[in-house]
Amino acid sequence: MTTVESSPAAVDPALTEMMDAVFGAHRETRPDTAAVERDETLWRQLEDLGLVRLTGPESDGGSGAGWLEAVELLGAAVRHGVRIPLAEHDLLACWLLDANGMACDDAVRTVAVLDDDGMSAGVPWARGADRIVVVWRVDGEYRAADVAAAAVRISAGTNSIGEPRDSVTVDVSLLDGVPVPAALIDQLMRRAALVRAIQVCAALDRIVELSIEHASTRVQFGRALSKFQTIQNLISDSAAESALARSATEAALTAAVADGWASDRLDFMIAVARSCAGHAASVVVRNGHQIHGAIGTTREHRLHEFTRSALAWRSDYGSVDRWDSVVTDATLRVGGRGLWSLITG
Repeated sequence: MTTVESSPAAVDPALTEMMDAVFGAHRETRPDTAAVERDETLWRQLEDLGLVRLTGPESDGGSGAGWLEAVELLGAAVRHGVRIPLAEHDLLACWLLDANGMACDDAVRTVAVLDDDGMSAGVPWARGADRIVVVWRVDGEYRAADVAAAAVRISAGTNSIGEPRDSVTVDVSLLDGVPVPAALIDQLMRRAALVRAIQVCAALDRIVELSIEHASTRVQFGRALSKFQTIQNLISDSAAESALARSATEAALTAAVADGWASDRLDFMIAVARSCAGHAASVVVRNGHQIHGAIGTTREHRLHEFTRSALAWRSDYGSVDRWDSVVTDATLRVGGRGLWSLITG
């Protein structure tokens, strides 16, 4: 993803080039591995460049950028196959602290929303964080605390691409915490869901690029693969699905930023984006591997870095079935007469 159509300005090309250069140089010296850990050297480099807290307020040590720049940063990391908790740190954990008037220093953070038993499963990058912003509900209100990771119980886990997805257990009776408006928690959930849609879209775009590149250079039976109609159909279907997912995601992001994440239609739009991205992943991943053939299944070829990532990320913060149900329920509520207005706003 590179643009949000109604945004007032485009991202500075020099900034985009710098992001690509940093992640590209990193991947040249760091091969893909089965297990993923936060790279301290890369994190310090990103911190020195002002990219770790890209959207944080300048008065609090951030760079004061917006979601447009954040999308470029996430996209650059995905394009180069670099997995690092930039979104969890900047767009979720640190944002929540800033938005709730809580202090935020340079420690690496993620966020965990606890259930009634004080546990949160599948927390991204918990064991690689210095601190965890924990959120829980008590007496009908939300509370939050910025807790040292060493002070909570973390059970290690991973998703299908080796990224940390840990279980966090906290004795909230030992925490005071501070009240958090329910509207901020709603926004946190919307942000988290949309972040994964952005990352899935970036992975799908890269799969399409690799498919086009392979079909254009690979010769079979005396002709480039791109000359075969079957391959052309696979690529066009992948490109269409990827474009649909990206358009839905950009539409949701545009509405979110324009209305301060408070639009009445935002939950529906994010659900549409997640549904489109989830279903697109099935098509683009399948077609990408069909186009590449056997070479695309090898660890040496980079295709798997993006196909497996797309499939893993589409299930974070809600499965495809769950987002399909949200879209269906919203459609049934408004009925046939209100459907067009729901779609177009």
